[in-house]
Amino acid sequence: MKKLMRMLLLLLLPFVLNAQSATNNSKKTALLLVDIQNFYFPGDGPGLVNAEGASRNAKKVLELFRENQKLVVHIRHKANKGFDIHENVLPLAQEKVITKTEVNSFLGTDLLHYLQSNGIERLVLVGMQTHMCLEAAVRAAHDYGFECTVIEDACATKDLSFNNQVIKASDVHLSTLNTLASGGYAKILSLSVFIENKDQFFK
Repeated sequence: MKKLMRMLLLLLLPFVLNAQSATNNSKKTALLLVDIQNFYFPGDGPGLVNAEGASRNAKKVLELFRENQKLVVHIRHKANKGFDIHENVLPLAQEKVITKTEVNSFLGTDLLHYLQSNGIERLVLVGMQTHMCLEAAVRAAHDYGFECTVIEDACATKDLSFNNQVIKASDVHLSTLNTLASGGYAKILSLSVFIENKDQFFK
């Protein structure tokens, strides 16, 4: 009898593992677009390094979420100039838009309540600036229990300076992403890898 039970367990094990895998991949997912606003583009502000390219990649991510009828949330930071969301990722009428006054998108907004009320467990994040509002959103989301994925080439930042030393935008960008990944805050994917694996986000 014990041998029969073992055999049955061995036969059933692959089905159990597949069911668990399917459950993990079916987490309800939302897209968070953080501060892709005109003041980060030349004209309304000093602009970020590769802001245009990052916004075009963010648009491709946005289009995938719309095609798959997944939840989309646009975050914008209150400002006197360049406040509007950039034309490459303009919200649709039915998409949630949240205006914040802090670096952290959750602080002083209804973002957490909105995500939880929609049963969201996983977030895909894109936006600006990588080392500021994007990073703050990822860290806060992780601390609230969300599984986070950042699309690295759909984010942008700028050169910084400290102690009279210039830190290139590419270094700022990569070091921030490395911290998020190595600290366990988020998975970091390129747009191409995200597209190759999109099914696991849209089941």
